[in-house]
Parts: sequence; C-alpha cells; structure tokens
Amino acid sequence: MLGIEAKAQIGFPYCETFQTESTFAETLFGESVDLTGGVLRLTANLNNQNGYVYIDVPFPSTYGIKVEFEYFMYGGTGADGLSVFLFDADVSNFAPGGFGGSLGYAQRNEQPGLTGAYLGLGFDAFGKYSNTSEGKNGGFLQGSTALFPNSITLRKGGSGFSGYDYVIGKITQNPPAGANDLALDVQYRFPLSSGGQGTQRVEESSEVGYRKVFLELEPHPSGIGYLVKLEMEVTTEVGNPRLVTIFQGASFPYAAPKDLKIGFAASTGESTNFHEIRNLVVEVSADDSLKNPEGSDLTDFTSCAGQENQFYITDQQVVLPNENSVIRCLQLYESLEDIKAESEDICAQARCLEQNRVLILPQGTFIASDEEEGGFTFSPKEEFVDQEVTVFYTITDSYGKTSKGNSITIAIQESPQPISLLIAGENEPVDQINICGGDEVSFIGIGDEAYERFEWYKDGVLIESETQNTFMTGEPGEYEVLGYNRKNCPAISNKVIVALPDLPVLEVGSPVVGCLTGQVVDITSQISGYDPITYDYQLTGNGLILMDDELMSVSQSGLYELKVKLKSLDCYSEPVAVEVYIQETELLIDFDFGVQGTGVKDEAGGGVFPSDIIQFTDLSDDRAIKWEWDFGDGSFSQDKNPVHVFGKKGDFNVSLVITDEYGCQQTISKAVSITRSYRLMIPTGFTPGEGENGTFLPKQKGLVSLELLIFNIWGEMIFRTEDLETEGWDGTLNGKLLDAGLFVYRVNGVTTEGEKVKESGKFRLIR
Repeated sequence: MLGIEAKAQIGFPYCETFQTESTFAETLFGESVDLTGGVLRLTANLNNQNGYVYIDVPFPSTYGIKVEFEYFMYGGTGADGLSVFLFDADVSNFAPGGFGGSLGYAQRNEQPGLTGAYLGLGFDAFGKYSNTSEGKNGGFLQGSTALFPNSITLRKGGSGFSGYDYVIGKITQNPPAGANDLALDVQYRFPLSSGGQGTQRVEESSEVGYRKVFLELEPHPSGIGYLVKLEMEVTTEVGNPRLVTIFQGASFPYAAPKDLKIGFAASTGESTNFHEIRNLVVEVSADDSLKNPEGSDLTDFTSCAGQENQFYITDQQVVLPNENSVIRCLQLYESLEDIKAESEDICAQARCLEQNRVLILPQGTFIASDEEEGGFTFSPKEEFVDQEVTVFYTITDSYGKTSKGNSITIAIQESPQPISLLIAGENEPVDQINICGGDEVSFIGIGDEAYERFEWYKDGVLIESETQNTFMTGEPGEYEVLGYNRKNCPAISNKVIVALPDLPVLEVGSPVVGCLTGQVVDITSQISGYDPITYDYQLTGNGLILMDDELMSVSQSGLYELKVKLKSLDCYSEPVAVEVYIQETELLIDFDFGVQGTGVKDEAGGGVFPSDIIQFTDLSDDRAIKWEWDFGDGSFSQDKNPVHVFGKKGDFNVSLVITDEYGCQQTISKAVSITRSYRLMIPTGFTPGEGENGTFLPKQKGLVSLELLIFNIWGEMIFRTEDLETEGWDGTLNGKLLDAGLFVYRVNGVTTEGEKVKESGKFRLIR
C-alpha cells in the first residue's frame, strides 16, 4: 500500500486516539492546533483561529477508505466549522486552503485552495462553506450567497484558485426558506455543534450533544471515483444515541490520484467555537477485495552460537497478494496458540505490538528488525550448539491483513573465534587508515582455523565476488571481513575505516599586505585554524618554497600558491592563490589650507573668521585612493579637497588619514586657528568718480553696527553715516566736490560678539 519506498510498521489501519501525550510521527499538524485534554484541538474558542492536521501515510485510491472519528464543536457563538479532506499523496509541499468559510479546503478570496485537493467534506456551522461567497464555485440553490448554517457539504478537487466545486450537501437543522429539499427529514435533524456559549465538551455517547462521524468512500462501480456514504452517531435525547444517514452512496465520479492522504482542518472568524477531534480510525474500504498474506514454514536457517545472526523473510518465502503491499509488520510467537489468542482489535494491527517484537527463549533471543521488512535477528546461546529451535511468526501487510502463522526452525552451530583484519605488511590492527585519492590499501584477514570462504563488507554491505582473505580498495568506508568455517559459521573481524581525510579549507584574504618598506608579512595569521602539528603548509612562488612556520616571514611581493596536507600523507590539497604586497617606498602625506579665495590662514594674513570658508588641499602621495578628514569640531569628510566652515573661534586640530589600494594608511594633523570675530580695512585714499575707488568706504566683516565720520584737517565734520549698506563718502560737501587733500576718518562699530570697535586715521582725496 505504501509502494516500494514505504517504511516498515506504517500503514492502515491507522489509529490515532489523540488521548496520549504525543502522536505518531506521521501525524503532522500546524497553525493553532494543540494536543490537550485527550483531544486534538484544531481551534480554541477565539476569533480568527485556524488549524489543520494530516496523516503523512499514503494509501492507493484503488480500494477506497473508511474513516471514523469523534468531533466536538461547542462553547462559542457558532463558527465556522471543520473539514475532512483527501489530497494527492505525491504533493511535495503541503499547504492548507483558505480558512474562514472555506474551512481550510477551498479557495478564499486571495488565498488558494488546498494543494493537490481531491475531496473536501465540510461540517459547516456558520453557513459559508455551502455558498459561493469568498470566491467559491457553486453551492446550495444554484450558487446562492446566503448563509446555510448547520450544513454538511461535499466539494471536489481543485488547484490554486480554480475548482473546489460544490457536489452535494445536506442541511441538518433549521433550513432557510426555499431550502427544505436540501434538509434532512424533520425526525432526523440536529445541530452540528453540541451547544453555544459556556457549554462543555460532550464525550459520552449517551449525553446530549455527542457527535461521531462514519465516512466511507467505496470504489465507484464505473471504476472512476467513489460512492460516498456518510453517517453520524448523534445524541439529541439523553440515553438515546441514534445513527443518522447524511449521504447514502452519493456519486463522486471524479478520477482519483494514484495515492491519497487524509487530513482535517477547522477555523473560526468573528464568531467562535472549539473544534476538536479524537479516536480517529482510518481503514481500507473494500476490505472484501483484500486477501491475507501467506507465509511458509522455514527450515533452512542456520545460526552460529554466541553472536547475533541476521535473517530475512524474502518475497519468495511469503505471498503478498494485495496491490502495492509490503511487509509492514513481522511478529514473533512461542506457539501457534499464542497467535490465535491475539486480540482482534483492528488498532492492534496498526502497529506491531512491542511484546511480539522481542521473543526470549531458553535457546536465545529473537528480535524483529525495525529497519528491514521481514528482517529479524537470533542470538543463540552456546550451550545449545548442535540443537534446533522453532518459533512462529505472522506477517502483516500495509493494509492490516495478517497471515495465519507459520514456523521458523533454526539450527544452532558453534561459532569460530574472531579473525584479525590487518593492513598488508602490518602486525597490529588499526581502527583507521588515511589514504590519498587514487591510492589503494591492501587488507588481509587472518584467523586460527581453516575457512571455506570469506565475505568482505563495506559500510555493512556485502562486496560481491570478493571471497578470498585478501582485498584491495581505494574507496573510503568502513570495512570488515567474515571468514566462514566448515560448519558455515562466520568468524567476524574487527572493523577498519579507510578515509580520504578532509583537509582544512584554505580561505586566505588576498592580498596579504606589508605597509612598511622592508617589512615581512605573516601568512599563517591569515590561515583559519593554522595547525602545523597536524598539517604541513607549503607556499610556493617567486623561486621560493616555504614550509609551515617559514610562512610567518615572507619578505617578497608577488603571487604565490598555498597548499596543505596531512603530515602522514604526501598528497596536498588543491592550491589557493595568494598575493603578497610589501610597500617599496613610503606612503607620503601632507595637506594645506586657507580661506577660500584669499589663502589667508593666520593672523599674518589678516586672520581667519568663524564664517570663513576654509579650503583644504591634499598634497599627499598619488597612490592615495581614500581620504578621511576629521576637522576637530565633530565634523568629517571623505572628499579629497574638502571645504569647511568652523562657525566659531578657537584652535582646531585637523587630521587627515589617507589609504592606498592595498589598505595601507598614513596620518597627519595640523592646527587651524580661528582668531577673528571681525575685519576692518580702511583705504589710504580715493579718487571721486573713479570706478571702484570712487568713494571712501572702509571694508568690514563681522560688524553688526557701523558709524563712519569724515572730518577736514580743521576738525570740522563733513560726512556721517550709520548705514551698513552705505556706498561711502563721495568727496562732496553740500553737493560740491572738495579739493584734493588730507582728511580724517573715525569708525565706531560693534561686532557680532558684542565687542566695540574704534579706529581713526587720515586718508587722501585725490583729483
């Protein structure tokens, strides 16, 4: 049933009670699901909850399926419901459909439907699963958008946003106007939930509100699809549970995928409910079409005392009559009477019973294999050499069908002493030998008696055609040899691992740079996990061959190749290219600065003002490719020739760091002094009407007020202004241009920092 790749122990019947602390590994769930209180809770009684679970065990669609489970829908305001779905077992990435009214199966607005969907049965308390709202296709009353609470609706498969069409449905309680033909007969009606707000889970079938579902998909007589039979055990009166038929063989004539899987989903929205399930049993529907496997009495097994002997019941020794079935369960018994006394409970067939996996007898211990279908081991005791032991077994296939019981008779023979597996030419065994790729190692098996034949194993797998006591290999793996004596009992050797050792990955940052002229560089500091005790490191290039710690003092620039090997072997790793660069000349650094447009940099040039734009000019080595300026006032720049305004008086330490293409750096710092809060420049003369020098006007910077007074040589004031925007004195008095000669000026001002400024002197009017 599980196909060629099926695992042992997994199949149908599949029984999951959800009443233990954990579930089978094949029971997968997500979203808001919680295993609690003896149930699997798909949603809590909260708004906008989603949950799903599916059984990750495929079954062939050929035989159909029977499902039974209890559900509990209670405690809320009545939404949304739960669904049972089947989907294509070959889907690689399971994803549920839209939740809300789509119940985790169909598409919903912008949400695609269930991946690989084949069939979705919705138990719809709120009433949207059976209408066309939210993008669903088809529903009650030719696709009405009205709500149909308490409805059970079957939808077919789909993909993405297409399909998931309505097939058939029934309303179980209070049909709306015009929908009586869709409802159960009055005497059979019941609500899907067991109660509203504040109600509790109803677990006993005799109590009002109990619900149990029986769903069967019987292969359709046409050979395509199924006949759907749905019944529910419902209790609406105390002590009177009844079986209500919802669908009696409804046709679902849609071709099924080769293999299917089953799952459940539930959701709430603005309205709420608890949605829970338990006691899930999944079986094959067409049970009459299935036959029991047939075993045979096995008498040709021989074991060797004092060791574990492995045996396999092969396909030639048993008959598996059912399509795609495999041996799921080998169980071992002391007698046929024990087989007959086994429980008929189908859920006991769902897993091999642990008590039948190990059988301890006076002659030794039998253990059924967890890894190989039909495999078992027998470890006989040495005091029973030359005797036989008989046990009985059953084979259960992946449909839960079991053989009637047959015998296994095993002869017990004496085991030889172990033999030694040695490296040819060595006297003592080793646990591991390392070799280079392309090399081979020679083994020899040596024991204390004559052996009829030898078997060589690599990683536990027999190497065909190797029957001598010597063997040569170049393949990595774990090797052992068995030498069989004349009684066909094996002497088992020690195990030896042949390894092509993994060498460290050489990830060296390249180039490796020495920034000082004449410097040596340390390549080992760049090698992660450098370990010269275990490995040899070799650096070659520029006529040099350097080994191990010699790599700490590389003094020549150039291209090299770096390799590594185990000290015990001669094979190196693939080389890694490494570039070494050592500066041949020192990286030079310098810069200059001055007020933009004037070049002023100190008091000698007239002082520097806070608002002055200072131009910085890099004078460094042409090899620089990166510049980092720190202006000493919290400001920075990466321009080669930046400008900066300090904005306040003070002494600032300006530093420059340059970097070349190899990451080498140099640093320099210079002081920049901002000493002036104002500047006042008085001309020594002017020529009235002559262009830029046509008026007498002091040039100033940093003053917030200015008084300019002009006097003749007798002390008489002939001009005065307080206008900062004045064009100056034009050399006239009362509109008449004065004669050439000396005049006296006085300037009174206040700086931006409140400092008072007073200057006076003489100047000449030139005509």
